[in-house]
Amino acid sequence: MAGRGGESSGGGREAQRVADELRARIGHVYPLGSFLPAQRALAVELGVSRDTVQRALRELASEGWIESRRGSGSRVKKVQRIQSSTAKATRVRGQVTLAPFISEAFEQPEVTLDVYTLTSESLDAHIRLQSERIRGGFISPQGITLRMLLPDPSLPLPYPRVKGDSDDARMRERLRAITETHTASLVSALRDLQTEGLVPTVNVRVQHAPLTPTFKLYLLNKVEALHGMYELIERQLELRDGEVVTALDVLGLGATLTHHVKDPADSGAPGTVFVESMQQWLDSVWNHLAQ
Repeated sequence: MAGRGGESSGGGREAQRVADELRARIGHVYPLGSFLPAQRALAVELGVSRDTVQRALRELASEGWIESRRGSGSRVKKVQRIQSSTAKATRVRGQVTLAPFISEAFEQPEVTLDVYTLTSESLDAHIRLQSERIRGGFISPQGITLRMLLPDPSLPLPYPRVKGDSDDARMRERLRAITETHTASLVSALRDLQTEGLVPTVNVRVQHAPLTPTFKLYLLNKVEALHGMYELIERQLELRDGEVVTALDVLGLGATLTHHVKDPADSGAPGTVFVESMQQWLDSVWNHLAQ
């Protein structure tokens, strides 16, 4: 079925790709309060039509990342928020993004990531960024181990869904497509590093558990945890067929994350207890429920 402006479902996929790329840049390339490049410039850079860029920007605006005004462009109004008691939290005035934490994890000789999330969308963006740093010679980890825990795709999740119509499967299909696309992307990005001889050892495993994620969790190198609850929101969303629906959705990219660090000198410190308990929880689900 043709979408708006005569675009096919392929155009919808391109708009999704552009939206994903811009999300990955928000808070890193485009800090809070800054303006995105002009639509024409983005279209040229990303190799798409201006209409595709406009569709992507409408999606970002509906999610609250940007505000767009005719004649003024699109300004970043929200970035990922992380609450932390460590010195890292002061790097960006009032707002700390996920990117520095992932970047620092990849600066270690051995990188270990355990992730529990609804989709692989945000992790894919960060993995691709680290792959570029490795290819550029800026970092050189000798080993990368990633375990990612996702919900079972056959599980009837309560979200996302079309408001007032729980039988409408399009939001579930959209979620499945997004997850499959980004999972394949990040797995390929990491395995290519080993194939090309840039990282000697790469171990990537993805499993699915019969659980509805109510939070997202990053465990970094066994010593740090980033944890955030998913907040259910109502928003307007344009589907691939061009129809705009009112959706009940969760935005993990916009959730406030809390940062916890193990204290090697204090086994009873709150940060130590939190990181170890989350690691034990993920290990138990991974070993006993996930497939």
